[in-house]
Amino acid sequence: MTTGRFNMRTMQLLGLLADGQFHSGEKLGKILGISRASVFNALQCAAEYNLELHRVRGRGYCLQRPWEQLRHNEVLRLLGEEAAIFNLEILQQATSSNSVLLKHAGLGAMSGSVIAVEFQTEGRGRLGRVWHSGLGSTLTFSLLWRFDCGPNALSGLSLTMGVALVRAINRLSIQQKIKLKWPNDIVTEQGKLGGILIEVQGDMLGPSAVIIGIGINCALQADLKKKIDQPASSLDEICTVVPSRNQLLAVVLQESAVVLQQYTNGGFATLRSEWEKYHFYQNHEIQLQISENVTIKGIARGVSNNGELFMETAHGLRSFSSGEVRTRR
Repeated sequence: MTTGRFNMRTMQLLGLLADGQFHSGEKLGKILGISRASVFNALQCAAEYNLELHRVRGRGYCLQRPWEQLRHNEVLRLLGEEAAIFNLEILQQATSSNSVLLKHAGLGAMSGSVIAVEFQTEGRGRLGRVWHSGLGSTLTFSLLWRFDCGPNALSGLSLTMGVALVRAINRLSIQQKIKLKWPNDIVTEQGKLGGILIEVQGDMLGPSAVIIGIGINCALQADLKKKIDQPASSLDEICTVVPSRNQLLAVVLQESAVVLQQYTNGGFATLRSEWEKYHFYQNHEIQLQISENVTIKGIARGVSNNGELFMETAHGLRSFSSGEVRTRR
């Protein structure tokens, strides 16, 4: 991916083309105060944003797929009274929203700070995996939440945020149930819909600053799906009316504030039964990969008050704090 001012220019042009209509190079150049040649050169990078650009002589440039831009004031309007809880910043491009917000947290950013990024160049998920996204096809953002306790007292937080995401998506016009995969994935029957990445800063006895990274697939075109190394799904596959990304961000933030308050008051134990209700593998046979050479077989029997996975194995009921569930039902 190219960097610096040239990248910013590309993003500006892709924003002007977001409506999916044809725009001449001359017109685009006048808006940005650059030449037609500069417009042409900057738009050579469109494919790097997982966008297909059409160029027709006499008509100009057009994106095959229009994309909706995140709007600060629109998100605040949709948040309503809850807007006072959050300090929202929208970036056109960054390495990852978590990386940016981690730096802000270290500089004293307030609890409730949110960084939403239109396009991540180095999006990441759990276990160092890459989070693939296209411009306008995913919602990627991070939320900073501060706790008085130390990091060791924050068990089950990723599961807590899973409950918030299911609650939020269930408020939309969905055609099938959303489920959770331990410990931090949101899934449908078709595959992974979204994920959560928790990163913590803090002293052993507290306080702690938690960065909650969230990614949700809104629409996945074929070329983007090919880059993902597991079955994936998106909102446009399960919604009768696909929500705007601004609406989705507002709804997820609203539900996040609610569950984080529940968690602060009573820990994950207050949300455990609800999480189990959404559990994709509840009472089904699974395989849990602990390491490259160790795999545990058994039946998923829910989770503990600390968010550990219960499995009924040949050696009895066991709990696990880490691992990767590999089998699908």
